[in-house]
Amino acid sequence: MSTPSLGAVGIPTATPAKARTTGAPAALAHPVEVATLWRPSAPCTPQGCVDATRPARAVPLAALRIAAVLLLLTIGFLLTPLGGRIPGGQVRRWSRWVVRAAGVQVRIDGRAASEGGLLLVANHVSWLDIPLLAAVRPARMLAKSEIRQWPVAGWMTARSGALFIDRDRIRALPDTVARIAEALRAGEAVAVFPEGSTWCGRAQGHFRRAAFQAALDAGVPVQPVRLRYRTAQGSPSTAAAFVGADSLLTSVWRVVRARELVAEADVREPIAPGSRPDRRSLARAAEVSALLGAHRVQVPRPSRSVARPAKGGIRAVPAAVVEEAPSVPSPEPLTA
Repeated sequence: MSTPSLGAVGIPTATPAKARTTGAPAALAHPVEVATLWRPSAPCTPQGCVDATRPARAVPLAALRIAAVLLLLTIGFLLTPLGGRIPGGQVRRWSRWVVRAAGVQVRIDGRAASEGGLLLVANHVSWLDIPLLAAVRPARMLAKSEIRQWPVAGWMTARSGALFIDRDRIRALPDTVARIAEALRAGEAVAVFPEGSTWCGRAQGHFRRAAFQAALDAGVPVQPVRLRYRTAQGSPSTAAAFVGADSLLTSVWRVVRARELVAEADVREPIAPGSRPDRRSLARAAEVSALLGAHRVQVPRPSRSVARPAKGGIRAVPAAVVEEAPSVPSPEPLTA
């Protein structure tokens, strides 16, 4: 990803990149993306943000853990034709097993509603977020359309009932929102990562608003969940992060090599339907709930200037400054 590391924007970074060599081959790498208004992109990179996996597991044990994860995933996807006939408790248990098979402890604080339409929203750090969120409440995932092209993983994602969003076709966004709302009205849970990109966990982005319109249209609650990765001693860890030019296999290998890694899901209070008047305020309420106390960073946006009165006449003010200033809510287009 051709964006600056967190160190370049004033966030303390982890140990130097040379300490993080895992030796895993590259596969399923993140495509290089440019941050735009429609395609959010985090400044996190493996070199600047990801912790070294120390102490590390022995290679044979790490390989066994990958085999265990693959076995559980295979069993799970073979059972997908059974659909809703599998009790939710069994799905949540299987999801925990996937995370545990990778050698990661699981801690879930709080519970989500076990039935009825629900929009699950969470910050996005790792590929582990998906089974971790499913351990809170089994749900249909909203995934970027590029995943469909991934070998094996794309087929599995589609088979799981995921909803796809094409981030390059803004005109297709209302149809995506309508499909999410339809699933919510049918009593299904839909899981969304509104930041639109993975972050390292030491810093977070902002929640995009589009998916929240589906919750408003369907009249269902929004369930914020805060996902965190720590060491057994309680210190924040970025070892599980899947960011920048990281490949999926490299990230998986780093996780299974890491010892004493803990995945936490903090289920916050649900936001009741009708308690917020529009998607902007609903997204903001969910963001504050899920990311409260986290270090957020403003991702550079396309350069543009806005005219503002000054003592000497008119001066140009960077758009990012204007957007951070309080303003009176006004009607807005349906954007991500």
